[in-house]
Amino acid sequence: MKSTNIYPLAGIALFALAAPVLAHNFSVGKIAIGHPWTRETAATQTVGGGFLTIRNNGNVSDRLVSATSPSATEVQIHTMSMDGGVMRMRQLKDGIAIPAGQSVELKPGGLHLMFIGLKKPFKQGAKIPATLKFARAGSVQVTFAVQPVGSTAPMEAGHAGH
Repeated sequence: MKSTNIYPLAGIALFALAAPVLAHNFSVGKIAIGHPWTRETAATQTVGGGFLTIRNNGNVSDRLVSATSPSATEVQIHTMSMDGGVMRMRQLKDGIAIPAGQSVELKPGGLHLMFIGLKKPFKQGAKIPATLKFARAGSVQVTFAVQPVGSTAPMEAGHAGH
């Protein structure tokens, strides 16, 4: 009787199931970008937020200095904070520091990218291309997955992010 080793087949099946999740990660140099996402926008909306996690796997700090997208006139790096009960948003002209060996999360209500002058509405299920530029690592092209309006976190493996 011939023995068949099923472990290689199990590994291939596991990789195939994980591929959609793995496909939404990007990297440049020692910088790893995880799960870029945005929310669907209304037909008349001219701005949208961009969210992602940036991990610096190096031993030297880096900085996200800018972003661009063909889907918007401009992409700015922003922060949000509460000031006397009022939500304030401001552009970070010097970008965002990404300390060596650490992660920085861009999320609703905090650090985020702001797509300004949308060329057309972001529709759920679409992919929004963008280029992120880092001071040391250079530039990397990413795609932002457009999620439902109420999303508060990236959708992974078919689970809603809200």
